[in-house]
Amino acid sequence: MAENERPVSPTAPAPGGFVPPANSLPSPAPSSASAAAGSNLPHPRRTSLRPGSIKEDKVRNYVSDKMLHISRRYVKHFAIPDPSDEITGYKSMAELCKDLDDVINIIWLSGTPSLQIPYLLNIASEFTTWLEGFPPSPQATFSLLRKLDHCFASLLFGYDIDTKETLPGFENGLRAGLSRTDMVRCKSVIERTRVLVVEVMSKEPVDEQDGMDTKNSGIQTPKPDTDTDVEADDPPDDPPDANDFDDDDDDDEDELLHMNVAKVYENTLVKLGEILGDGGGVDTIPMSVD
Repeated sequence: MAENERPVSPTAPAPGGFVPPANSLPSPAPSSASAAAGSNLPHPRRTSLRPGSIKEDKVRNYVSDKMLHISRRYVKHFAIPDPSDEITGYKSMAELCKDLDDVINIIWLSGTPSLQIPYLLNIASEFTTWLEGFPPSPQATFSLLRKLDHCFASLLFGYDIDTKETLPGFENGLRAGLSRTDMVRCKSVIERTRVLVVEVMSKEPVDEQDGMDTKNSGIQTPKPDTDTDVEADDPPDDPPDANDFDDDDDDDEDELLHMNVAKVYENTLVKLGEILGDGGGVDTIPMSVD
């Protein structure tokens, strides 16, 4: 069947293996991607993987290896670089989020709740540790959190929250979904993440060239001005005008940042509130991201 064709029967045989080779990561075509532009998740398999099957083992091994690799690179971030080391530390949160995004895509692609729930909970929990180790990277951070929010909320509903398609494993109801213990753990991780995001985003971003050895890095640095022919009475630069003191741009950026912070795990938290009896509301977070 062509890649851009959609199955017409829910009883059609499941497609073949989907786990990429070790040196390759999935790049779903637009036709197979979730309709949610915000989550950018691949479309999952039509049926869940059979427990104990070779395909399920491949997913487990792939995810475990990738998560170990991410953890090692995170640790290397704080170590003195060793040119002979094959594993290099992350330079930014954006790099880590990119690797983590690939893992989440494979987990979601598996269409298997028994894999998705524990792995995604572990990723969400570990992410709170990793987030504190880097300067703010808003775009990468919020993008990954939106993806996790989409996953958790969809698993709670039993269907994709954007396409409304029933998820694999939920054909007979929500029995395959999160247990109450999973929900309590998920809510705890979410609340911790929402508070932590405020703290991290309150930090000043670090200049990428801060602390770099520009002498040996190949970066050209400007030479001091030694031109003695410049006349001493050259007119000064134009003085700043009112536009130079306009705070509107800063206010817009702060407002956008506040909105993004408020939406962290929003869909999941609302659904958890409904199920766990917390009124279904999203708690207001004290924000100080000036």
